[in-house]
Amino acid sequence: GAGQAEMYAGLQELGVANGEDLKETLTNCTEPLKAIEQFQTENGVLLPSLQYALPFLDLHGIPRLEFHQSVFDELREKLLERVSAIALEGKVEERYKKLEDLLEKSFPLVKMPSIQPVVMCVMKHLPKVPEKKLKLVMADKDLYKACAVEVKRQIWQDNQALFGDEVSPLLKQYILEKENILFSNDISFLQNFFSPSPKTRRQGEVVQKLTQMIGKNVKLYDMVLQFLRTLFLRTRNVHYCTLRAELLMSLHDLEISEICTVDPCHKFTWCLDACIREKFVDNKRARELQGFLDGVKKGQEQVLGDLSMILCDPFAINTLALSTIRHLQDLVGQDTLPRESPDLLLLLRMLSLGQGAWDMIDSQVFKEPKMEAELITRFLPLLMSFVVDDHTFTVDQKLPSEEKGPVPYPSTIPEAFTKFLQENRIACEIGLYYILHITKQRNKNAFLRLLPALVETFSDLAFSDIFLHLLTGNLTLLSDEFALEEFCTSLFDGFFLTACSRKENVHRHVLRLLLHLHHKVAPAKLESLQKALEPTKQSGEAVKELYNQLSEKLELRKPSPAEVAETPSMELPLPTVPTPASR
Repeated sequence: GAGQAEMYAGLQELGVANGEDLKETLTNCTEPLKAIEQFQTENGVLLPSLQYALPFLDLHGIPRLEFHQSVFDELREKLLERVSAIALEGKVEERYKKLEDLLEKSFPLVKMPSIQPVVMCVMKHLPKVPEKKLKLVMADKDLYKACAVEVKRQIWQDNQALFGDEVSPLLKQYILEKENILFSNDISFLQNFFSPSPKTRRQGEVVQKLTQMIGKNVKLYDMVLQFLRTLFLRTRNVHYCTLRAELLMSLHDLEISEICTVDPCHKFTWCLDACIREKFVDNKRARELQGFLDGVKKGQEQVLGDLSMILCDPFAINTLALSTIRHLQDLVGQDTLPRESPDLLLLLRMLSLGQGAWDMIDSQVFKEPKMEAELITRFLPLLMSFVVDDHTFTVDQKLPSEEKGPVPYPSTIPEAFTKFLQENRIACEIGLYYILHITKQRNKNAFLRLLPALVETFSDLAFSDIFLHLLTGNLTLLSDEFALEEFCTSLFDGFFLTACSRKENVHRHVLRLLLHLHHKVAPAKLESLQKALEPTKQSGEAVKELYNQLSEKLELRKPSPAEVAETPSMELPLPTVPTPASR
């Protein structure tokens, strides 16, 4: 067919006879058998010793094709070994000259399946494949596919669109993987989104593939960073910031200095990576990080855009926020004010820089966001006062009670706290982490006291997936409280259900939580929740799927009709009275 003809067309360029020549010879000759014999002699393997060996093989019924094929395979292996050897020996210019000559000779046969591996091998070892050959490869889907990544890199670096097509599905896959973890049906306070170490995360498929695609090519690395910045701007999705840091650290693991030394964030990211591993910013590393931030020189402010993206990675924010809560507790013990703690101020500075990443990259105004004094002089002392309230309450419980009876837990929230959570992004982030902290301590009183402040928060942060993922995990520690009407009403009616109808993700998180804890919830409450959480026409597949799983579990819990019949009712039938709606 046409494909065959195209495949062998290259032979004529090299002065080697092909099927077409044989056809022509046979068409124009008087003695076909003699002509075939002559064609075999002219185009066979030119080894004198073979003259006698071949008839011997014929006697054994071994087809000539099989013989030629095995000779050919043997030669190809030798050639491939030789090409790899040439690529390493002699002076640089000489070895590449040899390979370029070989490429010139072999390229016409690139379509022949048997020769293709040799051509590909030669190109793979050439640091600069001639432009014309790259264009031919690019224009042919099959050739492009068969190319080694070393050759593809040379094609990609001048074809951003083509490279984008290759990278795009990987980035989609990465975001999906992150979301699957956040919505996973396994809920636990021991294992959560932030559990895997940075090293483990970098072994992920997408990071590994991207690392492989980039190799040592700074231009491709820059392109990937550009894609990540653009996508982060377009979607505000912070997982792109995680990938930015993971990619750099993956190249760091492989000691690819060609890239690491030119990325101005390298040392900062490396130091922060160590903090993320420990889930804490210690004093020594805090100094180091501060040194990097203070060292940003005039005229180089653009690096702040990159640093802010590194700090906007949820794993970085998680580490900074956890460290902030720990510092606040220490300050309570030391009777020190937040403004007197340089370490705490540095954590806040990095949190602001991270939280300001989107605005900075969007506006292209590269300067550190100003820290609001109120955050330090009013909000953090407020959080410290909550810590003090807990200490006081605990001590009061232990004192012998006088006539006046036990001291109740403070139930009101200072209005300033609620206002800060609504209006100040950093305050909101720290406030949410404080609530995660008290939940993890199984401090039900403090949790119920602060929960109402979460209904309205800065850009709905309390309904973000990362917070809800962590909250649902920590709530499993309070699982026994779910039997209590008051607790459930505060948590579900007072918080979750306020957003379920307008936020699909909240709907999903509540269903995840109930799938895990339904057996702890009082039956009457469970029934009303099942009604309230029924999917609507607008609900997505994930919500419907979770709701069905929950309904199946609840079906299995119901007693069978036989069991119900066996328990005689002790009460007299009462006339039915319409119940007030408030119940």
